[in-house]
Formats: sequence, structure tokens, C-alpha cells
Amino acid sequence: MFWIILSTAALAATWTAAGLAALSAARTARTPQGAIGWVVFLLAAPVAALPAYMIFGHHRFKGYWKARRGAEQAVIPTRNYTTARSQDAPEVAVNTAPFEAIAGMNVSRGNGMTLLINGQETFSSIFEAIENAREYILVQYYILRADSLGRQLQARLIAAAGRGVTVWFMTDSIGSRKLPRGYTRALEAAGVKLIDASVRRGPWHRLRINFRNHRKTVIADGRIGFTGGLNIGEEYIGLSPAFGPWRDTHVRLTGPVVQQLQLAFAEDWHWRTQKPILDLLNWESEQSLQDRPAVIAATGPGDGTGDGSMLYFSAITAAQHRVWLASPYFVPDQDVFAALKHAGLRGLDVRILLPETIDHYLPWLASFAYFDELRDAGVRILRYQGGFMHQKCFVIDNTIAGAGTANLDNRSFRLNFETMVLFFDQESAAEVAAMLAGDFRRATELSLPLDRQKLSIRLLAPVARLLSPVL
Repeated sequence: MFWIILSTAALAATWTAAGLAALSAARTARTPQGAIGWVVFLLAAPVAALPAYMIFGHHRFKGYWKARRGAEQAVIPTRNYTTARSQDAPEVAVNTAPFEAIAGMNVSRGNGMTLLINGQETFSSIFEAIENAREYILVQYYILRADSLGRQLQARLIAAAGRGVTVWFMTDSIGSRKLPRGYTRALEAAGVKLIDASVRRGPWHRLRINFRNHRKTVIADGRIGFTGGLNIGEEYIGLSPAFGPWRDTHVRLTGPVVQQLQLAFAEDWHWRTQKPILDLLNWESEQSLQDRPAVIAATGPGDGTGDGSMLYFSAITAAQHRVWLASPYFVPDQDVFAALKHAGLRGLDVRILLPETIDHYLPWLASFAYFDELRDAGVRILRYQGGFMHQKCFVIDNTIAGAGTANLDNRSFRLNFETMVLFFDQESAAEVAAMLAGDFRRATELSLPLDRQKLSIRLLAPVARLLSPVL
């Protein structure tokens, strides 16, 4: 009798907790699809769903949101300063208002950009900037490994600190969870300023591992900045037997846009440490002769309007002739999915470049559930064959080019902290278009509909799509 009463009480408690969690999901989820998914899962399978919801759900909890807002408030004076200095941005061929609203800053002029289209180019340029730094270096990575490439970075940062350069260094708690403590101890011993591993205001706090800082940023002296798709690891220079050649894109930046990039770093540092560094950084930019209009859009789950999704939506709906996008993952929300279909139905040249090689199976699988509708609307799906493709780039007509860290998936749109740099000039658009055209030549077009794919894809792709809010 005792065990019957105990099991009945446990069952009642589980269902009560599941019901309360379902109410919370319905109230706090950012999309109706996410709310419905969690409610159904919690009520249908509470034993499995409750732990999953504790980790992956309820992503607008108040403590987290308030803390991020506090970090944003701390940098408002500097954000206003950089915006005020951007008022002389030139006339461009598109309406930049939505992009400026997403960025929280104005498009600036006097910027320079160099495309870096593989690991060798990227790390050669980054290491050169680190070696030439005289005042300070900011380093932020999602994934950092203590392999040969990671040790090269470590040695250069230690050498920089040794010659009197101030170095701020941070990684993501999830992406770099395997980074040995000895790696950071060596940096600490050299005088590098880094975030204590015991600080848990980030993704581990209250089991909320769903929020990840996916940014990859290096800044030297506030004058040269880097962002893009490449983390620190041997696979990013093509040394992984599993992935082979690694196709990725980074950008080297100069001009006022570098100050915008370091503003995002300063906000992240303040969020993790509560220690402001704004007054320790250089906010006077040097104008580049390239004079390319640009803005940094740093998005994250603290945004109130799903700015990651809105950035892609704004770019796609601005197109009149061409939408070319490259992403390693394709699990879009309904807004971006509809914008892509609408662009195809308008007769635009819409191409989405994705990798043939798999690194994360569930997002790769879920993407097949979207392809038929897109192809029916006139969108071309291209699968890159020259190794693993990890770049996050796009070009719209001859007027907008974008590159950075944000994938075409719900995780980048609403769960990760991301950085995209947007350019509004013909030269940048032409360079990115030429780069992507070369990638298209190493790709094959997907023509098989879902019902003609192999059995595992036919059966599991629609199921994987149900998990799209967290993919």
C-alpha cells in the first residue's frame, strides 16, 4: 500500500510539474511553434520532457534577461558615441533603417574589408595583427582547442603580454568546455586577463546551457578587427581526417566598424565579470581609403525582437534580383522561410549553399524537411562538395554583403550570441559574390525530393524538424 501511495504521489507531482512547465512555455516561448512543441512534449512525455525543459526551455527567464540588459545599459554611452560619429554615412542604394535598428548603431563610412577565405589566410592575418599590437588585444572564441593551432595562439598572446600589451581573453563555457585548465593557467601566469572558470553567469547558470556565445572576435589596438566563421582548432586549417578541406570565411576589418565590434566584446566582458573595460579601450578610429559603408549587428537572446532572424529577413526582402546565401546549417524560422519562398516566387535568383558533409546530424537531417517547398518556389539548393563548408555569408543584389558567425537556423536566430558585419557598397557585394560563385562551381544542385531520398531521411527528417526551435 505504501508503494502504491508513493508512486501515485510521484505521478501526480510529475504531472503537476509538467502542467506548470507547459504554462510557463506557453507564456515565455518566443514563437507559437516553440510554445506548441514544448506544451505537447511536456504533457505527452513529462518524465523525458521535464529535464529537457529545465536545460533547453524557458529561455526568457527574468534573471538572465535583466543581467544582459544591465550589461547593455553599461555600454550605452559608448554606443551613443559611436552612433553619433556615424552620422555622415553616405547615401546607399538600399534602406539601411532596419539594419541600423537591429544593430543599435548607424552605418558608418571609412571602413576597410579584406575577405579571408580559408584557415591559412585567416590565422596568418590574425597572428600578424597580434604580433604587431602595441596597446591591447581582445580575443573571444566559441571553440578553442589546445591543439597545435591553439598553442600557436597561446604563444603569441603570452609574447604580447610579455612586451606590455594588455590582453583580454574569453571563451564560451559550452563550446570550449574541453579546453584544459593548464592552457588558461599559462595565459594567466603571463598576465593575460581572462574570465575565471568559476564564474557561472553564463550558459551553465541554472542549467540553462541553451545560451551560447558563438562569436569569434579578435581586435588589435581598436584599429584592426576580425570576425567570421573560424574557431581555433586544427580542423579549421584542414587537418581533420573526418572533414578534410575546411571551407570558411573570415573578414579583416579596419575603420569605425572596428569600434562597433569591440563594443560587443566590452558588453560580453561586462556581462560575465561585472568589470567595465570601456575606458581602457581606444574609441578613435582611423579612416580606410576603401571607404565602405558598414555596420556591426551583434545579436543575442537578450534582444526583444528576434533580431537574428530579422536581420536575414530584412536582407532577403530587400532583394530585387539576387539572394545568395551560404550556411553550414539550414533550420530557418517561419519568417525567414517565408521570405525565401517569396523571393523565389518573385523570380529572383535565390541560391542556398549548404555542405554535403555532416558534422551535426540533427540539423543536417532537419534541413531536408524544408527543401521541397523551397524548390517548388524556385529556390536552388546547392550542396558543397569540396570538403566541409562552414561559412556564414550572403550577398543581396549588388548592394548588400554580409559575413560573420550567424547560421541560418533558429539557434543562431534566437539562442546564440552572434556577430554579423554588413556592407552596403558595390565593391563588397562584388567580392562576396565572386567568392560564392567559385563555391557554387564546387557544388551540386539538390534535385531529389524528400520522398525519393533514402529511407532514413524520408522517415526522420520531418521528426527532426519538430526540434527546430533548438537546432
